[in-house]
Amino acid sequence: MKKINIKKINIKKIIKICFSVVVLAVLIGGAFYYGYERGKENPQINIVRGVVNLENGNSEAVDFSLFWDAWKVLENKYVGAQKLDNQNLVYGAISGLVDSLGDENSVFFSPTDAKKFNQDISGQFYGIGAQLDIKDGQLMIVAPLKDSPAERAGLKAGDKIMKVNDKDTYGMIVEEAVKLIRGEQGTTVKLAISRDSFSEPKEFLIIRDIIRVPTIDSKMIGDVAYIHLYNFYEQSPFMFYQAAIEMALKNPKGLILDLRDNPGGYLDAAVNLAGWFLKSDSVVVTEEFGSGEIQTYTSYGNSLFKDLPVVILINGGSASASEILAGALKDLKGVKLIGEKSFGKGTVQQLETLKDGSMVKITVAHWRMPGGELIDKNGINPDFEVKISEEDLTADRDPQLDKAVEVIKGEISKMPSNLIPILNINL
Repeated sequence: MKKINIKKINIKKIIKICFSVVVLAVLIGGAFYYGYERGKENPQINIVRGVVNLENGNSEAVDFSLFWDAWKVLENKYVGAQKLDNQNLVYGAISGLVDSLGDENSVFFSPTDAKKFNQDISGQFYGIGAQLDIKDGQLMIVAPLKDSPAERAGLKAGDKIMKVNDKDTYGMIVEEAVKLIRGEQGTTVKLAISRDSFSEPKEFLIIRDIIRVPTIDSKMIGDVAYIHLYNFYEQSPFMFYQAAIEMALKNPKGLILDLRDNPGGYLDAAVNLAGWFLKSDSVVVTEEFGSGEIQTYTSYGNSLFKDLPVVILINGGSASASEILAGALKDLKGVKLIGEKSFGKGTVQQLETLKDGSMVKITVAHWRMPGGELIDKNGINPDFEVKISEEDLTADRDPQLDKAVEVIKGEISKMPSNLIPILNINL
């Protein structure tokens, strides 16, 4: 198996994104210009001005003239042909090319959409504050963001979005849904939500607001450190560093890592954080590419918490990078997972920026945990399954966190008092 140290990977050239997905606008339809020669038996030339074919000698296995035939039909017969935007037609053709893969995680972004996507990754945008994805063909909420309009309205991870402003979401892609849900600050969007506890879909009216993506919270629960990580975005490793040092100064006997409703982010951030809990050069995750190439990511860093008892909270909103970190600590350290089965997002997307600022996000590989299990579509089962009911939410109870405290205290009690580590924070 080929082993590549994560620190040697050129992330300036390739940015790999692990989350389910936060895309920002519906992609636009169309095609692009060109002139072509059609058939030897019935020769004629249809000229479409504006595009020159720069590649000769293409394979003759595909009759590309069908594309130009369709172009001419649109140009000559579409009722609004005189209003067609040529650049939008180009972007639509590329979008259709990517959509033909049948992979819901491979997406084309126009320059405007690419800019919005990058704004999301940087952590601020307008909307309701919920991560969306498609699972088993159904548009659903991966996780509402902390203190967002979605969370305040009562939306939950796993909620199925049946309608947006009375428009049926059947067959709708994430980008189209985001386009409908996004809007100006202070305006209202109506969602019809299906949930196991509902007898029929329930309407939620949500007022759009500026969304600032939270990253981390930390506190002490008795003699146990509690760190809640909300995403694996650019600032996550640094903010985790700050929280970890703050907690270490209080000399905790154990740690609860809360990855609930964490939809993921950068793979590099997940590998970075694994280095706090594992000894150096431990295999965190492997990527398997369609070519058969295998790329291995190993832990690095200070290993500050490697001897400290740890438990992890997960739920259906824990996806991709969250599953990588939780899976690695479960397989390599026997860390107990508490809560509900994770989302099951285990494919690798690579961003390629095109020359006009548009981007293609394409699936290039899938992940395996250190124990060999595939994450994608499988998810990770908790060691202790604990659900949160509607009554718990109403009463502001958190039985999952209560169970985590119980389990971590049990783990601490198993350690002789003279073996409980004193954390060395001279990093």
